[in-house]
Amino acid sequence: MPFEIKATIATFGGQLLKLSHESSSTKTPMNVSVYLPPASTTSKVPVLLYLSGLTCTPDNCSEKGFLHAAASKLGIAIVYPDTSPRGAGIAGEDDAYDFGSGAGFYIDATSTPWSSNYNMYTYIQSELLSALFSDSSPSTNLSAKLDSSRVSITGHSMGGHGALILYLKNPGFYKSVSAFAPISNPTKCPWGEKAFAGYLGPDQAEWAKHDATLLVASEQWKGKDLKALIDVGTGDNFYKQGQLLPENFEKAVQENGVTGVTVRYQENYDHSYYFISSFSQDHVEHAAKYLL
Repeated sequence: MPFEIKATIATFGGQLLKLSHESSSTKTPMNVSVYLPPASTTSKVPVLLYLSGLTCTPDNCSEKGFLHAAASKLGIAIVYPDTSPRGAGIAGEDDAYDFGSGAGFYIDATSTPWSSNYNMYTYIQSELLSALFSDSSPSTNLSAKLDSSRVSITGHSMGGHGALILYLKNPGFYKSVSAFAPISNPTKCPWGEKAFAGYLGPDQAEWAKHDATLLVASEQWKGKDLKALIDVGTGDNFYKQGQLLPENFEKAVQENGVTGVTVRYQENYDHSYYFISSFSQDHVEHAAKYLL
């Protein structure tokens, strides 16, 4: 389906397009924002996919994450998808901040009624990227601006979990991965346990397929290079509460001989966009090492 332009905003010499389209994966309209750097007016540019955290929309990071300065300078487009379907009409989908609307967890639900609409893994990995790279509508023509052969991925919190699992489950597709305060071991934390039980049911073998710590510990990644940057704030209350568990991910990396992983603990930083904006340039530059 073609993209409808909701807004066009000038920023750092480029444009932020606020778009909407009908999704076959979620059976709902989906919003997505795309930052196009100045370089996209003359040639195709690589893409950094940014997956947002719980409750967020495409607006949060595009307005407060401060990724565009570095992306403009380096000539990298940034794609900001939504975090779930909206208005699917499922009873209870708006009742909690950490399940349902705004909390799709970047997985495909297998339990009813969620499986009808909550298919965010397929939406991101298959539908959205394909739609962007094939878009030839005169008003957007993203296929002429975005380079489908150069894509990296990043994300925050739930989106950090999403970035890690999409990278790990699709070796070679993304050139690099990074994450801000990711939910690194969701089968072992309250957020993940709630989401996986609701979307996937009680079978923990199914849960394991969507846990970055268990994926990086697999034979598939044994001794491989991950090209990963992870930042976690030591003042992050969710880190202190055991929702993020980056230490478990680090341990799995070390035990499986995985290389190329940098985990940085940033003193006193919390879980907010003050944290993200402080290190966003580092994450864009990390992606640029592998995209340019």
